[in-house]
Amino acid sequence: MEPIISMEYYLIVSSIMFFAGIYGFITRRNLIAILISIELVLTSTDINFAVFNRFLFPHQLEGMFFSLFSIGVSAAETAVAIAIIINIYRNIKNVEVRNIKKLKD
Repeated sequence: MEPIISMEYYLIVSSIMFFAGIYGFITRRNLIAILISIELVLTSTDINFAVFNRFLFPHQLEGMFFSLFSIGVSAAETAVAIAIIINIYRNIKNVEVRNIKKLKD
């Protein structure tokens, strides 16, 4: 059975998410916005894992397992990053990247 939506459409959505995440990572100054941009990049890779698994190996689940593992790693990374950002906010009352140099003083 041929899927209703072709692989190219999924890859276009994934590419847009990936480049939006890269753009946000480069241009944002707020640590929370940078973290969200990193999550966009990781989510786009999860979409790629699932799509390539569905279209190349439709009866196997390796891509889905990679996606689940990646989501777990992303959740752990986000928890650690939020804890670090909260500690930075407690020390300098700001989460802008340019103010992090104040932690050295």
